[in-house]
Amino acid sequence: MIWQTARFLIDLAQPKVMGIVNVTPDSFSDGGQFFAPGSGMLSALMHCEQLVKDGADILDIGGESSRPGAQPLPLADELARVLPVVRHAVTLGVPVSVDTYKPQVMQAVLDMGADMINDIWALRQPGAMQVIAAHAGCGVCLMHMHLQPQTMQTAPMQGDVVTQVLAFLKSRALDLQASGIEDRRIVLDPGIGFGKTVAQNFDLLARQHELLAAGYPLLAGWSRKSSLAAVSSTSLDRLAQMDVADRMVPSVVAAVLAVERGARVLRVHDVRETVQALKVLNATNSGSAGDLKINARAV
Repeated sequence: MIWQTARFLIDLAQPKVMGIVNVTPDSFSDGGQFFAPGSGMLSALMHCEQLVKDGADILDIGGESSRPGAQPLPLADELARVLPVVRHAVTLGVPVSVDTYKPQVMQAVLDMGADMINDIWALRQPGAMQVIAAHAGCGVCLMHMHLQPQTMQTAPMQGDVVTQVLAFLKSRALDLQASGIEDRRIVLDPGIGFGKTVAQNFDLLARQHELLAAGYPLLAGWSRKSSLAAVSSTSLDRLAQMDVADRMVPSVVAAVLAVERGARVLRVHDVRETVQALKVLNATNSGSAGDLKINARAV
């Protein structure tokens, strides 16, 4: 299975790790960590380099938070945040994704050399699909989102979430086909945490194989989501105070479970740990550990 992007044909025979670069002051997990106005985005540029060293197969750069309740960011502000990072990231030898729903941002980053667009609105904003169709070869990830960031958690989905998500994603993929966007350019994301309850999020994971019926590669975005804290906290007090950085272990577990259920792309904050976990999974499934020269006494 191949994901076609602007500069790369990404072989998804083995799962790929997409490292998150949030150039925002207010993202739920790392807001402000790589955003420092006036600094030339040096911390974000260094973070891109570190993620590649840690084993990231893809970089995903975002300038606007999509956390529950987040307000839309003015176009000029998003461009000012994202463009300097994209300009550097495209020199690092890995595919570069940009997390945006604004067609003007899509146009600018694709012209700069970005390889794919990761859109929480699944190209539903006016003009977005036309930008992707006009950039022959660029990849796109279509995500399911119930309502919008400002309202999605005030009235979560009702009914069978898996059936609804599958129907939505299949419909969007068909719309892209009708616009001349080839299947091999498309990846689908069920949108963990975007207008779903904790139970619905885990239902999507447990039944993820059903989403494969759409016929496209799946991206799993579980990293540091609050649903993981809800089920992994050791006490109610701990849950109330649980720092997002403490969600690394459950995030890696969820990533491995997603791969075992068919996900081909993992969007994560903790790249190094996820890569290590996937190596263990691969050694287990392929028997490749038997080819390693291991000192038996050290085992």
